Amino acid sequence: MPFVPPAAFTTRPTLEGHFGMATSTHWLATAASQAVLERGGNAFDAAVAGAFLLHVVEPHLNGPGGDMTGVFATAEDPANPQIMMGQGPAPAAATIDHYRGEGLDMVPGAGALAAAVPGAVDAWLNLLEHHGTWELADVLDFAIDYAENGHPVLGRVVGTIERVQELFTEHWPTSAAQWMPEGQIPKTGDLVFNRPYAEVLRRLISAGEEAEGRAARVAAARQEWKSGFVAEAVAEFISTPHRHSTGGDHAGVMTAEDFAGFDAHFEDPVTIDFHGYSIAKIGAWGQGPVLLQTLRILDGFDDERLDPSTEIGAHTILEALKLAMADRDTYYGDADVDLDWLLSDDYAASRRELITEEASLEFRPGADRTGAVPTFTPPLMLEGADKDAMAKAGIGEPTVQKNGVNNGDTCHIDVVDRWGNIISATPSGGWLQSSPVIPELGFCLGTRLQMMWLDETAPSALTPGKRPRTTLTPTLISKNGQPVIALGSPGGDQQEQWQLLLILRMLIGGYAPQQAIDAPALHTTALAGSFWPRTWVPGGAVVEDRLGEDVINGLIARGHVVTKAGDWELGRLSCVTRDPATGRVTAGANPRGAQGYAAGR
Repeated sequence: MPFVPPAAFTTRPTLEGHFGMATSTHWLATAASQAVLERGGNAFDAAVAGAFLLHVVEPHLNGPGGDMTGVFATAEDPANPQIMMGQGPAPAAATIDHYRGEGLDMVPGAGALAAAVPGAVDAWLNLLEHHGTWELADVLDFAIDYAENGHPVLGRVVGTIERVQELFTEHWPTSAAQWMPEGQIPKTGDLVFNRPYAEVLRRLISAGEEAEGRAARVAAARQEWKSGFVAEAVAEFISTPHRHSTGGDHAGVMTAEDFAGFDAHFEDPVTIDFHGYSIAKIGAWGQGPVLLQTLRILDGFDDERLDPSTEIGAHTILEALKLAMADRDTYYGDADVDLDWLLSDDYAASRRELITEEASLEFRPGADRTGAVPTFTPPLMLEGADKDAMAKAGIGEPTVQKNGVNNGDTCHIDVVDRWGNIISATPSGGWLQSSPVIPELGFCLGTRLQMMWLDETAPSALTPGKRPRTTLTPTLISKNGQPVIALGSPGGDQQEQWQLLLILRMLIGGYAPQQAIDAPALHTTALAGSFWPRTWVPGGAVVEDRLGEDVINGLIARGHVVTKAGDWELGRLSCVTRDPATGRVTAGANPRGAQGYAAGR
């Protein structure tokens, strides 16, 4: 039986052309990226320009003090995609003993103790240095312009400031000064400025003025970021105790030496073959292999069980995701993870056998290749926390709530150019509610360490120099050694889940990009949440109402604990595609929240 046909209506067209395409979670970043392409830059120049602008226009979703991961392929070497590794590690003094000595049993969701070494800026500059063509000053001009001269503030930014205004005014005065000038919360559409950040970018440019050659100038800016005024300002500021999400005051532990010790780099991706396509993801230091494990499980079913728009398809997908997520929460981390086993045919078959006609309410990680049961099981804490109180504490990722309500998200950007360079990247962290603003820099640190456990037996135990198991996970799909689709989504624990729906609908269902993005979404909440306070919902499934009463009631009858989120609340997908034979490019963007856009020709 074929997939349910896509809806005749789409919120916007799938863009088509042959010159280049850009898509992101904010229209200004998309426009800047496309402007770079129009002026002769390549996809990597364009992505970097858009990414730095996202720091300015989506400060509730990402910032310079955060992190990112990306996946890309070059026109010169299309058969060998690479990972942009922009996830910084735990600082040298971030030990379990220190945190427990501070009276903590979990890494806080906000405050400098939750901060990994910032990785995003160095990763973007590394990409520009090695694969870009533009001068740093030209790439950063867009971000400097909007930081210096202002941009109309989004309603979602205003909403975020409203939720944490007491935290700002009572405990984080530097954040209040930046985001509540003259003590007032800005109104939607008001111009907001970040002139300290504009000055930071100018100083990075100035650091390379005496260097010879474009790449050397970018390298000098990287060095200034890691070993100059930025690192010094961060270390000095966070040495003063400040309020954390746990209600206590603590000093941060990051030092200038931690900054200097981090180098963003490129890595080989983890890949699998699925229906004739190669799917490339980050390794098990993030959640990337969850998508690959789920596809391995689903590959053993008939196509009719892979359609997210049917009852049996939605049920099968949810059950497969729960199994892969249980392995994520049990095995993944910046350690020696046996992905050869977790992605093997034999292991996938054993997991597939666990899927019945009824929803499972259990947490079911698999055994290792020796048959041994896992030695670590994450604490499975049921929901019940006061979400308003949590929001006021600045906690976690500002992502979609378990009930589907959207408070914001991470960011995402995809670009493809006329030569065949292509990139998908997900910047995040360092959002304005993460920790107090460092006044001379105009930004704060991120909170990615909350994904590590204060438990020595955990594969993602808090360990100096280890990367937290990030949720940031873009995707690149190739066919016959040529990249054909770059996609991704914000959404924390939902990132892999929403991307899975798009992949199934495009690769098997034959949907066009915008059709797949607009189609009704769903995800499971039966996992150990990656963000403080790290709760789970046994059998939890969140669905968009447009999935239809018959499908939703069928899921409930099978035992899924279903939450209806509304018609247009789930999924933050965007993607670009390229046909290597013709050079034809397409793009689609997320309409939910009226913020994401694609552009191209």
